[in-house]
Amino acid sequence: MTMIDTSKLLYCDSRYQAKRRHSRVMNVGGIQIGGDQPIRVQSMTTTNTQDVDATVAQTLALAEAGCEIVRITAPNKQAAAALGEISKKLRAAKCDVPLVADIHFLPAAAMEAAKHVEKVRINPGNYADKKKFAVLEYTDAAYQEELERLYESFSPIVLRCKELGRAMRIGTNHGSLSDRLMNRYGDSPLGMVESALEFIRIAESHNYYDICLSMKSSNPKVMIEAYRLAVARMNQEGMNYPLHLGVTEAGDGEDARVKSAIGIGTLLNDGLGDTIRVSLTEDPIYEVPVARDLAEKAMSLWQEQADRPLPELTKDRIDPFDFRKRATRPITLSEQCTLGGESVPAVVVKTQHRISEITDIVQDVCRTQTKLKDSKLECLQLSIQTPEDFQHFSAIHEALHSVVQAFVLELSDAIDIEHLQEFKWPHGLSGTILLQKIAREDAFYAANLLQFCRDQSFIFALDTSAEALREEIAAQLKPMGSEALILTSSLPAEDIHPVGSYRALVEAAEGCVPDAPIWLRNTLYNTLAPKDYYSDRLLESSLFTGALLCDGIGDMVSIETEPLLEKGTTLAYNILQGARARISKTEFVACPSCGRTLFDLQSVTQKIRARTDHLKGVTIAIMGCIVNGPGEMADADFGYVGGAPSKINLYVGKECVKYNVPASEALDRLIDLIKEHGKWVEPT
Repeated sequence: MTMIDTSKLLYCDSRYQAKRRHSRVMNVGGIQIGGDQPIRVQSMTTTNTQDVDATVAQTLALAEAGCEIVRITAPNKQAAAALGEISKKLRAAKCDVPLVADIHFLPAAAMEAAKHVEKVRINPGNYADKKKFAVLEYTDAAYQEELERLYESFSPIVLRCKELGRAMRIGTNHGSLSDRLMNRYGDSPLGMVESALEFIRIAESHNYYDICLSMKSSNPKVMIEAYRLAVARMNQEGMNYPLHLGVTEAGDGEDARVKSAIGIGTLLNDGLGDTIRVSLTEDPIYEVPVARDLAEKAMSLWQEQADRPLPELTKDRIDPFDFRKRATRPITLSEQCTLGGESVPAVVVKTQHRISEITDIVQDVCRTQTKLKDSKLECLQLSIQTPEDFQHFSAIHEALHSVVQAFVLELSDAIDIEHLQEFKWPHGLSGTILLQKIAREDAFYAANLLQFCRDQSFIFALDTSAEALREEIAAQLKPMGSEALILTSSLPAEDIHPVGSYRALVEAAEGCVPDAPIWLRNTLYNTLAPKDYYSDRLLESSLFTGALLCDGIGDMVSIETEPLLEKGTTLAYNILQGARARISKTEFVACPSCGRTLFDLQSVTQKIRARTDHLKGVTIAIMGCIVNGPGEMADADFGYVGGAPSKINLYVGKECVKYNVPASEALDRLIDLIKEHGKWVEPT
């Protein structure tokens, strides 16, 4: 299997600032993508393409919602021909939104579609290449023969697009690689990139450059790595094609929005991305506002940081192409909860009640814990504003010490060590976390507070900036080590973005407390362009926390911008699951539906979810057709795939074990399969 040395690959100007990548500009029916153009928002119709009126109506609705480019599937030549009538009716309705034909297996469909639309999407793994999941060893000569065959097959559509002035997206999907690529590179992000580069080189040989690139996966980590590798490899080859970002088969509801924000948002923080599509197993009109919000946040960040000089340090020691959890010291909070080390990240939730509102806090926590069976809040965060608040904490601790695993006391500036020493702490507080903001001039105080916490068997959460830690506080902490110490930062950092501030904090810690656990705090200081409603808080938290978790950073997570305890807890767990950092429920990989789909994805997904969403740690793929089915199920335990009208194929991993199961029986047969493989538990 071919590997490359990633240590010298560069994919962005800075890991701390969002400097937008410079890409060439491509024109898609009057809409420009790349360069300094705004991030363009895309979506895809879910109607049968040959139902012209329904497809026109849905395209008009998408355009009205703010979608700038609309993709329509063309699974065969008849559907591709229908694009002509669709285009005519849209233009007659004064709708100029550019259309993209989605092509997979049939070059003939691509050749027909190019006559009618402004852009053609080609999936290299499904276009003019072999994919039978065969295990073969390709000699260099055999590999070159395959490339020559590929040249002959792909060149006609390149020349047609060049002749007609059409743009093209070369869109590689994880798991849809050809046998040739799979055997040389494995089912890997590098294989995805090399597959796309093969097609780009063919296009360039014909002096055709109206290309954008996508590297999609249902796993945000795979998607992030693939896009970064694509940019780095293009840099090596002198290419600068624009990027189309998306997490494919993200599913529906909150989970899909979280996964999309993690994948897309991480790359936007890197300065990467020129057009985006959020894939939801819902009516496509709901994709548009999510994509627009992400685009607006990124453009705001890029414009803010465009004229700022790059910091002296632009790289950190994290390998952005190899996601591994940062090594940290384990810290025990209770018998059931440890953070750091090999433990999954702990969930902290901050109550918005004043600490004197004891009854409200106790009722709120108990109600939340009762409702959230497998995703309970583990650490309750309370604000200590005055010394008198410690007495309220004693009452809360007495009521809730058996309900939560640990407490976090957020100390205001008015609290000093003398107040801590004077208070008569109740028994049973081992593992309590004291959190306080520390400026650089208070380095000696930080050391004293750490020592106090050690004496009391408490934990000290040092809230500071990378600069303060590196320049002043490190000198005091280094001789003491990282025992009972957590690092976090809710302080605004100059010239770097929120994700960069934590990367910088980790880098600064390497010089004094390299194994201190990191607490990712979602506060207003760690947002880009916050709005006061839940769906925006979801995006902001996913953008920030998800990117760092994918870096391998994060041993505790808190959503402190969400006022409702239950919502904040659930969101924290959903982000951890979306970043594959902590699995607390069933993972669903579901495609967003299109004209190829052989059943109603939205209703079927909900039925499957209703029967299986209690299966912690099981991944189920729900795919409308065979195009991306086996490929995108690379990470799934079980698959439910449309095989023919009213017929379902059931998979275990990538292997189809039951063909053409009647749709009316398929869900029961899927559950039987889960039981056969020992992964079923009865719902409580």
